Amino acid sequence: MHQKWLKTTEVEVASNSKLAFYIETIEVNPLSALAFYAAGEKEHRGKRFFWQNREKTLTIVGLGQAIVFENNANNNRFDEIERQWKELTQNIVMEDQEPQPILFGGFTFDPENKIKNEWDGFPHSYFTVATFQLVIRNEKAYVSIHFITEQENSSVMFDALRKERDRLIHAAQVKELKHYEKPLLSSIQERNKEHYLRSVEDVTNLIRNKEADKVVIARSLELNFKDTLSSPQILQQIINEQPESYLFGIERDNLLFFGATPERLVKVVNRNAYSACVAGSIRRGKTAEEDQFLGDFLLKDSKNLGEHRYVVDMIENTFAKNCKEYKVPKHPKLLKIRDIQHLYTPVEGKLLNGATILQLVKHLHPTPALGGFPTKEAMKIIREYELMNRGLYAAPIGWMDAEGNGEFVVAIRSAALIDNKAYLYAGGGIVADSNPQTEYEETLVKFRPMLRALGGQIHE
Repeated sequence: MHQKWLKTTEVEVASNSKLAFYIETIEVNPLSALAFYAAGEKEHRGKRFFWQNREKTLTIVGLGQAIVFENNANNNRFDEIERQWKELTQNIVMEDQEPQPILFGGFTFDPENKIKNEWDGFPHSYFTVATFQLVIRNEKAYVSIHFITEQENSSVMFDALRKERDRLIHAAQVKELKHYEKPLLSSIQERNKEHYLRSVEDVTNLIRNKEADKVVIARSLELNFKDTLSSPQILQQIINEQPESYLFGIERDNLLFFGATPERLVKVVNRNAYSACVAGSIRRGKTAEEDQFLGDFLLKDSKNLGEHRYVVDMIENTFAKNCKEYKVPKHPKLLKIRDIQHLYTPVEGKLLNGATILQLVKHLHPTPALGGFPTKEAMKIIREYELMNRGLYAAPIGWMDAEGNGEFVVAIRSAALIDNKAYLYAGGGIVADSNPQTEYEETLVKFRPMLRALGGQIHE
């Protein structure tokens, strides 16, 4: 491995303190991102993240925390994260071809939800800059040290970080990547199943009475395991099981939130913005012929097309307000992943001056695909009829750099792991002609990816 460059800068992040942000990045020979993540199991557990885009052209791993931004600022939470990130990075000058420091994290689905469950104590916004950042892009791998301190003379501490960086790289390159067996399930509990079925019926009646047009009602499963599971063990399963999706995992203390989502919320590259309308779904067929039949049915089904149109209209409206120009295809196409196929419409545009990725996230969340329509009325109904706190489920999770580039996804097909318990989440859009049993069966399909990764299955 060879060192490419060293950058240091000093930025003022509060009126009475100055932080020095030291960055050192080296290019390394190709290594396994999961092995690098696993190398931090002892020293950095509870302070790690993993990201891989759907195209597999970008993988990011973070170990340790150079700085954490978290808040409970409700509707101001997006602006507060943006303000802190801008203050921290305003003086950073990086070379174009080299990876920048990355801010990674997520916003909870609904900061007004007060239900205490596995998400009790989790902040409305949680973002971190890793102490050790691995970026694999276009088959090149870079490892950066990020050190943020108020101390004027920190060379001794930085030398210690270099030693730890070299240990992590060596472990990822030399030690054989451990093969993790699938977890051993001891029980599966469908939480509040009867309440969910009644809620779908009640919400359908509310929609028929014109109190909303669409409401997404979700439910969860609780899985118990014989042993305590590790983050690398779980991430290896989703990497193997769901290669065609966005893959993510983020730790906070003893909680790991992870998933394999098909749905981009927004991506920004050099002021160009991209989003994806994903709503309306049906299972995959057992044969190619059945698969095509189901897909053709989905493309013509009025219920699913109606659900999809709500999402397209909302995302198009957001792009109209934030872009100089934008384009939206007239008709959806199919997005096929392992267990399910969706209606899918890509949207792209050129950002106006002043528009940012976090402003787009703020205005796009929650899309009608995950909340409903109209948004205010749907969220009110969700709070009344869901007996759960979604936490990061169905919420924006992703990354951004100092130049405003980044990508956020909608965290569906996801689960939270705490010690020897996992909590899986799935939901569906309720409209005027919804049927509780049909909606229940749709959630079973959506549970499959995480359930399979965790060693279980549901017999439908």
